[in-house]
Amino acid sequence: MAVVNWKPATWITAWFLLTAPIILWDATYCFMRPRSFEGGDLHWIWEPYSIYQNIDYVYSPEAYAENDGFPNAQSLMNLIETALNLLFVYLSLVAHWPAAPLVGFASALMTLSKTVLYLLNEFYCNFCSIGKLGLRDLIQFYILPNGFWIVVPTLIVASLGREIASRLVSQHTVEKAKKA
Repeated sequence: MAVVNWKPATWITAWFLLTAPIILWDATYCFMRPRSFEGGDLHWIWEPYSIYQNIDYVYSPEAYAENDGFPNAQSLMNLIETALNLLFVYLSLVAHWPAAPLVGFASALMTLSKTVLYLLNEFYCNFCSIGKLGLRDLIQFYILPNGFWIVVPTLIVASLGREIASRLVSQHTVEKAKKA
């Protein structure tokens, strides 16, 4: 069964395209440590990270000094997710590949899972990275930004999951009719 001229919702494409440079910027901050830290020769590229290196332990010089591998491991996963996001956009809008929704679904599920892991890690270490924050900073610099990385990928997973399920049901119906 061929799916002809399927296009993803514009908001899904927009999310994947708009988040790509943000993720690249974030990942390169982690990969370029200590040069990206406040006081480093390349810090001017990541100036706003002065806030995060003092708010979230994961981005801190202390985590780097302690050889905490999580920031770079997460950054590598971010780059893989972003490559899949951009591949999804290409496969769905340029190549018109019928299985493109599966790539987008997998990528969004990776983003969602990784973000939930990030938050669960914080929960299970008794808020070791952010426990010192006041409520305003916690909401502004942790809950809201991370919330976007949970809510939007969840919506993408739901949307593309429905598309995939619909195609599977349609194919099953066609095959069942052929057998009858």
